[in-house]
Amino acid sequence: MTTPATPAPSEDVLRTLHPDCPDWQRLGPTPQDAALRAMAEAQRLAEEERDAAWSGGFNRRTFLAAGLGVGVATLGAQLVTSRVSYAAADEVQRGTLVVVFLRGGMDGLSMLVPAADPQLLKERPNIGVRAGSLLEFDTARGFGLHPAMAPLKPLIDQGRVAAVPAVSTPDLSRSHFQAQDCLERGSSGSLTTGWLDRVLVAAGPGTTFRGVAVGGTTPRSLVGAANPIAMHDLGSVKLDVDKTETKRTTAALQALYTGLDHPIAKQTRLAIGALGTVSRIRDAKPAADAVKYPDGNFADALKNLAMLIKGGAGVRVACIDVGGWDTHTGMGNVDRGDMQRHLGDLASAIAAFASDLGSDLLDDTTVVTMSEFGRRVEENASGGTDHGHGGAVLVVGGGVRPGVHGVWKGLAQRTTLGDVPGWNDYRDVLTEVVSKRLDLSAGKLKTVFPGWRAKPVGIVA
Repeated sequence: MTTPATPAPSEDVLRTLHPDCPDWQRLGPTPQDAALRAMAEAQRLAEEERDAAWSGGFNRRTFLAAGLGVGVATLGAQLVTSRVSYAAADEVQRGTLVVVFLRGGMDGLSMLVPAADPQLLKERPNIGVRAGSLLEFDTARGFGLHPAMAPLKPLIDQGRVAAVPAVSTPDLSRSHFQAQDCLERGSSGSLTTGWLDRVLVAAGPGTTFRGVAVGGTTPRSLVGAANPIAMHDLGSVKLDVDKTETKRTTAALQALYTGLDHPIAKQTRLAIGALGTVSRIRDAKPAADAVKYPDGNFADALKNLAMLIKGGAGVRVACIDVGGWDTHTGMGNVDRGDMQRHLGDLASAIAAFASDLGSDLLDDTTVVTMSEFGRRVEENASGGTDHGHGGAVLVVGGGVRPGVHGVWKGLAQRTTLGDVPGWNDYRDVLTEVVSKRLDLSAGKLKTVFPGWRAKPVGIVA
């Protein structure tokens, strides 16, 4: 049975509408739709009255400064389910940096294995990866990759995989929170913004989607003035209204904010543009996926990111968090255990992402995996490793110089606490990658890591 549409109230009725009066609910199928349309129409009528009454000197800016419109703008912002605030321009720039944060302290010695170092198996008789099992990577420097990372072999053969061992922050902290905070701010000092936020500011205006956190929350590294989008997936970028009324509600939003000089008004107008971009990308998606991604949240995040990149959304920086790397127990070896599973999932998802992008787009995309710290060299009594210092960074995609780069002095030269030293500062690695991938000048890079003079690592071509 179909319910007859409720006739729209006349302008005289609209002039009397008030949130405490039930009449306004006749404007839409849901209270949200109805409230928005009532306010949009009231805004239009009030504008006509103000234009006539205040033609002698008031303007919309001074009117909003007195407080009107804040509640209306808040209502409109709440209808957008993604956390959105956008860049100012709509200029598509080439080059995407994808930062994958492996939270928990990823054991770099299990991923990037110094197989030629005799100290490894002395310290790790049960969890150390034997040389004969390794995925061949940089034999000249004595390194291989954990065999679970075999999905990356085609990319290794193409010269699209590089790595740096013994990477760390300058502060030796065994606290996850402190180490993550230092790394994501890009400083142990007083900076309050994230290093990737400063990258976006230095890169200049871009599209609505120039900064994206896939997973639903904004990481510390993106906090600041650049205003990224945080989304679970493309399906979460939508208006939370009756689906059959989306067009009318969108039109009401546009009418409500047209001409308003208010920060939330600007965000909402850009949100409507974002909805259009995502709708276009979803509509263009083929019925069958060209590439099969593995199961898991990380793979899903990369799949959605690939859709944005392929759809020309202008993504410059993207962040994805992957947890589960705090391996105090049960690390295992080449056949089983947490590291075998985690590294296999990581490699499989990145390999699918690279295949999905295709060669041309991958040339313009660089994936960097990083973690807050590495693990101690010696295995513990529970078949795991404890919090350490120097970790490993993996770089995949376009513009890299394949193989292992940076300073490596061997496992015999550990810190007094039994850690891999931090011979390579993370800011050196990141500065080099950002410079290449986003084409930032030396002057602009000084604003990303203030006071830091980067030394070349050699990881980019």
